[in-house]
Amino acid sequence: MTTILNLLARAEIISLRQYQQALVDAVRAALRSGKRRVLAYLPTGGGKTRVATAITQMTLAKSTGRVIVLANRKQLVHQFAAALRAAGLDVGIAQGENTAGLHHRVVVCSIDTIHARSYTFEDVALFIIDEAHAVAGSEKYRTLLFRYNRVPVIGLSATPFARGLGKPYPELGGKPLFEELVVGATVQQLVDDGYLTDIEIYCPSAPDMTGAKTSRTAEGEMDYRQADIDQAADKPELVGDIVRHWLKLAAGRKTIAFASSIAHSKHIVEQFRAAEVTAEHLDCYMDDDTRADILGRFERGEFTVLSNVALLSEGFDVPSTACMILARPTKSLTRFLQMVGRVLRPAEGKTHALLLDHSGSVERIGHPFDDLPLELCDGSPNKAGRQERTKPEPKPCPSCKFIKPAGTRKCPKCDFEPERQNDIEVRDGELQRLTRKKNAATRFEKAATYAGLLQIAHERRYSERWAAHQYRKIFGVWPRALPEVRREPSAELRSWVKAQAIAYAKAREQQQEGRAHG
Repeated sequence: MTTILNLLARAEIISLRQYQQALVDAVRAALRSGKRRVLAYLPTGGGKTRVATAITQMTLAKSTGRVIVLANRKQLVHQFAAALRAAGLDVGIAQGENTAGLHHRVVVCSIDTIHARSYTFEDVALFIIDEAHAVAGSEKYRTLLFRYNRVPVIGLSATPFARGLGKPYPELGGKPLFEELVVGATVQQLVDDGYLTDIEIYCPSAPDMTGAKTSRTAEGEMDYRQADIDQAADKPELVGDIVRHWLKLAAGRKTIAFASSIAHSKHIVEQFRAAEVTAEHLDCYMDDDTRADILGRFERGEFTVLSNVALLSEGFDVPSTACMILARPTKSLTRFLQMVGRVLRPAEGKTHALLLDHSGSVERIGHPFDDLPLELCDGSPNKAGRQERTKPEPKPCPSCKFIKPAGTRKCPKCDFEPERQNDIEVRDGELQRLTRKKNAATRFEKAATYAGLLQIAHERRYSERWAAHQYRKIFGVWPRALPEVRREPSAELRSWVKAQAIAYAKAREQQQEGRAHG
């Protein structure tokens, strides 16, 4: 016990914001209630690492056991270890050639290293898993949780939508991977309280993804195939459009760009440099020193635009980054939010962030501040698709191209009031500013409606096309990016379908009578 007290005496006493402390209290309450594995949600920038540090200190004070922190990327391992050390804790690392200090009571581990070397930890009091949405699709994580099925686990994630996070396993006594999801705060709450910055979104014409095929990601979501993304996005005219609109709307802002491929990223950098804008490319094949040098120079402001594919979607923390270029089309809510979260951290002089969406992703997925489906998915067909959420249906001002909330006739920017609002039109690749649609059905409600229509179609032996047409009658848009799963429809939906069928039958009868008398 003396050793523990000496350790804590050297450690900084972690002070937490109110919502962070509430999250810690809720996680502890869930564990005390008998839950073994708890998933804690906070948006990117909400302070998950600080929460984990506080929990680590509490665990060391109350137990003689060890705290093992797990991450799925080398960069995250070293970032987490640095944060714990900054709080005064002695920390070991289990990560490839950097492995050292495994005797310490806190060890931050790469899941790849742990799995490859079959490390066995004794006296584990707690596992903490960073980016825990990866657990559901990872055999390595599941193998470890099965082996230590009696040890408490706290997962941390800003995107807890992965299919199967709540799936039961016999190796866990029939209980789920994560038994409870604890919510610390929403993105909008943190923006309102000043802990995250607001965002302004502009949407240009997007790559044509017609005919693009999809496949399931590691998180269980459906997303475009890489080959189709490359073919659609990496075109000279689109790359040139990226630079042109950045110069128009974001010139001088520290910017990160998410490209569709390494070649695409390099093409973006080439075009920025041709426009005399300092830019660098970063990828996973660079050695550690090269990557560290590029990231360091970007953080110090020695160049303006940093382009990558997906390397910076997790663990990248440069609050002064004020603009993000999204040039990689995606249908994945997880990937979308991970990328957008990179520019939401507040910084001195940063009044808001800019998102320049050159991918069409915002229109497919929704505004990043919309309500999220914060509910664990057990992977069953009727619960898959919970990653879906609010989808905006913005409309452009015909005069100034500002995107207005749906239902707003007069433009809040230029006061122009058209006689009739049209659907979104993208003219000459001009960026359209996006604002959020108010009082709209949530994406989850839309997904539930579509799933109910699919069930009715199945019962009546109609085609899925019929369900799509009925959905369009209700919401005015096609069910793009919604999961094609069936679930029991609501009584209201069944009544609506019945009324539609009666109206259709009467219309047919009138037409036949008209032809008979014609």
